[in-house]
Amino acid sequence: MFFLCLASQIHTRLPTFLVNASKVQLYVMQHETKAMNSIVLILPGIGNSGPEHWQSLWEKANPSFARVQQRDWDYPVCKEWLDVLEESVARSGTNVVLVAHSLACALVAHWAVNTNLTIKGALLVAPPNPDGPHFPREAVGFSPLPLKPLPFQSFVVASTNDPYGSLTFAKSAASAWGSRFESIGPAGHINSESGLGEWHKGFSLLQQLAA
Repeated sequence: MFFLCLASQIHTRLPTFLVNASKVQLYVMQHETKAMNSIVLILPGIGNSGPEHWQSLWEKANPSFARVQQRDWDYPVCKEWLDVLEESVARSGTNVVLVAHSLACALVAHWAVNTNLTIKGALLVAPPNPDGPHFPREAVGFSPLPLKPLPFQSFVVASTNDPYGSLTFAKSAASAWGSRFESIGPAGHINSESGLGEWHKGFSLLQQLAA
């Protein structure tokens, strides 16, 4: 009886975030973010990233992360998105890591060959093939995809069953960009439908870039 009472007292004294597993993860992510020495800019793809997308969850858990807001998420024009990214990086300085998903990976590749600005690195997740059969027709000006070495460190992360870009395409792009490559197995387009939650594996890659 004594041990039951003691256990109950210990439980009630524990901070709430240690009782709820999801809040524990949130706390850990916030703590890890404080150790980063970089400004993190979130770059969603076409349609923006919804509330259950790992990009949105990272942003929610880390108030210092900033989403680059495009004027039109549904009908992206590469030149317009480039101008917005250029302005965002110029305001943020050189100690920047970009976190790009889907179409934003192509955006970063185009930006890298058009800018004179310097950044620290980029996490490029689920790059789509602009010449593939499932590339959205609403996206204008993203083809041909620049395949020159990126002047900053980067990771390309892909899945084995992404409908918008094959693993072979992702590996080829990573090789051309000089990026380190990570395959996470069958995870679709690595979005909210992939069920990754906060996607801690991806966050650890970000930490490597931001260290």
